[in-house]
Amino acid sequence: MRRIGLAERRARLGVRQLLAKRKASTVVDATEAVVALHSTDPATVFLSLWARTRKVGPGDVEQALYEDRSLLRLHGIRRTMFVISTAFAPVFRAASTRAMAEQQRKRYVQLFEQNGVGDARRFRELGEAALAALAKRGEATGVQLSADVPDLRTPIIVQGYQQNLTTWVLFQLAADVRIIRGRPRGSWISSQYTWSPAEAWLPDGLAELPVADARTELVRRWLAAFGPGTVADLRWWTGWTAAQVKAALTAIGPVEVDMDGEVGLVLPDDEAPVKAPAPWVALLPALDPTPMGWSGSRSWYVGEHAKALFDRSGNIGPTVWCDGRVVGGWAQRADGEVVFRLLEDIGTAAAVAVAKEADRLREWIGPVRVTPRFRTPLEKELVS
Repeated sequence: MRRIGLAERRARLGVRQLLAKRKASTVVDATEAVVALHSTDPATVFLSLWARTRKVGPGDVEQALYEDRSLLRLHGIRRTMFVISTAFAPVFRAASTRAMAEQQRKRYVQLFEQNGVGDARRFRELGEAALAALAKRGEATGVQLSADVPDLRTPIIVQGYQQNLTTWVLFQLAADVRIIRGRPRGSWISSQYTWSPAEAWLPDGLAELPVADARTELVRRWLAAFGPGTVADLRWWTGWTAAQVKAALTAIGPVEVDMDGEVGLVLPDDEAPVKAPAPWVALLPALDPTPMGWSGSRSWYVGEHAKALFDRSGNIGPTVWCDGRVVGGWAQRADGEVVFRLLEDIGTAAAVAVAKEADRLREWIGPVRVTPRFRTPLEKELVS
């Protein structure tokens, strides 16, 4: 069993995740390098791409998302919304989105019945009414659609909180890839998305792929980007059962490696040593796919800084990286300044490089003010 120790794991992270000197020339290439970008917080997508590209601005990301449509927002693994390349969307959908959509439909119907607002048929009728209203408008916000279909405003109580049905119906339609999230109202940090019928956004639709083949391809891409990793990492990242992960791995036939006493997996053709890149630093946003790519023990790249950088739900905040490990955190203040705090000594040269990255990020963000959706202890301290 070949050993892939701490130094090589960090080298692989820097090279494979496009955080070292080699950067992607397009936002699509940068997205595919990490398989998928977390999009629960819209700012994450833009800042994750900033960290992995050169000479790419917010407008270039918007161009790919809303004009070229080479990137696509889609819910999937762990019921999380991601941005993926449109070319990869059929795999992502078959591997995770379909099953998630069915689970969500059952949950919504159960809540409908518990609240006395209808059954599966009624839920389906509301979806069709929303689709018809959207087709008539061409594109619309949820508020506009609920004005066209007043029954979407029906109140419902979930865990003591009152909601209306609009969000549920639109979420289900999006999970079924019958509608697509388009350009939001406001700036690039906004989540007030407009919606379009899927056939208007994707005239050729998405290819239908066998689930088993799609799951195998998704795992293969994860191993290429994040390997070596453990079976537990894969189960957490995909949200699948042990049997589903085992089936995908059996189809791939990964190679076991020794990660300093822990068994890791790499692709069969990925055992060759990876040379350490030149020294590098990076500023990554909250929920960036790199720190969210593994589970369990993250000490090999987070060190002892987890308490300062994660919230209570396990969401990571903005981080400062140096040569494959987290060394601090950053935040943007109300006046636009990007400030950071190093949690360990990384030497003068690296600290200067971090300061330059902070200045570059401030200039890139421009007049927008970024506040993570999930606040972490260090990020809150930096802006207080």
